[in-house]
Amino acid sequence: MQNGKLKAVVVGLGFGGAFVPIWRDHPDVAEVGVCELDPNLRERVSAEHGISLTYASLDEVLADETVDAVHLVTAIPDHAEQTVRVLDAGKHCACTVPMATSLEGIQAIRDAVGRSGKQYMMMETTLYTYQYLYVRRLLESGELGRVQFLRGSHYQDMENWPSYWAGLPPFWYGTHAIAPLVGLSGSRITAVSCLGSGTMRPELTERYGNPFPIETAHFRFENGLAAEATRSLFETARTYQEGLFVYGSKKSFEWGFADGDKPYVTSLLPADGTAGRPRGLPTPVEIVEELPNDFSSLPEPLWRYTVGGDYDPTNPQLSLKKGAGGGHHGSHPHLVHEFVRSILENRTPAVDCSLAANITAAGILAHQSALLGGQWLTLPG
Repeated sequence: MQNGKLKAVVVGLGFGGAFVPIWRDHPDVAEVGVCELDPNLRERVSAEHGISLTYASLDEVLADETVDAVHLVTAIPDHAEQTVRVLDAGKHCACTVPMATSLEGIQAIRDAVGRSGKQYMMMETTLYTYQYLYVRRLLESGELGRVQFLRGSHYQDMENWPSYWAGLPPFWYGTHAIAPLVGLSGSRITAVSCLGSGTMRPELTERYGNPFPIETAHFRFENGLAAEATRSLFETARTYQEGLFVYGSKKSFEWGFADGDKPYVTSLLPADGTAGRPRGLPTPVEIVEELPNDFSSLPEPLWRYTVGGDYDPTNPQLSLKKGAGGGHHGSHPHLVHEFVRSILENRTPAVDCSLAANITAAGILAHQSALLGGQWLTLPG
């Protein structure tokens, strides 16, 4: 570190390019570099964000003893192997989702964290969205009441994306649908049963042996709660949505139909749930016109990244209240800040290897269950 500040490198600039200016502007980061195999992309992103430190390969990054932390934004099949390499090189590691695509990969990362003593964080966007933070406030304030049931969804068509996506088992990339359920349950998933449905073109089934374009799963939690989630990746005519649905004893929250639609909150009256509640009493439904932006927990240079292009530096408070969401509903700067502070404060990050393992393993075993016709499978501890 340089004067108590980090030197970090973002690896993979396709999606990763969105994180580069956030790292650059973080006040606890002394220098940020970029790593990308494609020289044209590497040159474009570094020039766009004024980055002078560039690397042509992960090997080059790991060989640089001055690098403190690495943010992997790379292909899903590479996450486990690359994460282990980063940790074993003595560097803190943040990685985009999922943690791994096998239980063995998850355990390899947990072992690497143990022997390296370095921080690992899975950069799960859904745990920092406007929507998730809004529901968490309802829960913590008591307005939601007792959580009775949770539901998650992630509908996305991956046609014509990079080749490794072709036929990917839906729940291998199910963390966006599962993570909010775990986060709001106050517990961990202990078992899963999943059904696959539909058919795909033969060329989509070849790489992974996955026959299903869509999968839906039920989860059991250690505290007795239950939840379900649905995930689609191919040949399913449904608009994009990373949905969160939380049903409480006093209020419920439901995502809008499309990803950017306004959510709904339903209230049960009277709020105390007394036995004298008349039969058929209406349940008021409110459209949440404006979700709060929780920018106050971030250092001021990162506020702008919670609202994307609508940020006005001459009137930040107003633009932060009215601006459209930044990357993944304002989550990107929260992820970077949490990872940075976990390193500097020498503590485990919010989405550490234990939480990441539970979220990711639930998806891996959901797909295994689907291949077994819905058999209940127990998650490792």
